[in-house]
Amino acid sequence: MGVASGPIRVVVAKPGLDGHDRGAKVIARALRDAGMEVVYTGLHQTPEQIVDTAIQEDADAIGLSILSGAHDTLFAAVIELLRERDAADILVFGGGIIPEADIAPLKEKGVAAIFTPGTTMATIVDWVRENVGQPTEI
Repeated sequence: MGVASGPIRVVVAKPGLDGHDRGAKVIARALRDAGMEVVYTGLHQTPEQIVDTAIQEDADAIGLSILSGAHDTLFAAVIELLRERDAADILVFGGGIIPEADIAPLKEKGVAAIFTPGTTMATIVDWVRENVGQPTEI
């Protein structure tokens, strides 16, 4: 994975039937305030719509907010679609109500990071900067 040229571009998405988007909007705002370009897809997105948006927007990363309990299926679908579309270099991370026992299996499937409730915005912003390869300003 190379160093991002220009601002880091992140697609923040709410897949599936989950209708609670406050957390996703807070994350999107925190990333934007940190100087990243953020595309928020809105509610009820399919994995296909999310991957299409990420490719069209030349995103460096996709952040999924999942509170519905369908995290296993939804993360796997997004990662598989990215692979099928030769876009596996787009980093996938996420957060929400995800049981501790499910985090390691999600990482094995290719999810770069999972942030559970209570994670600070600074932690998430720092993680994105460090893992997406934001060039250090001198």
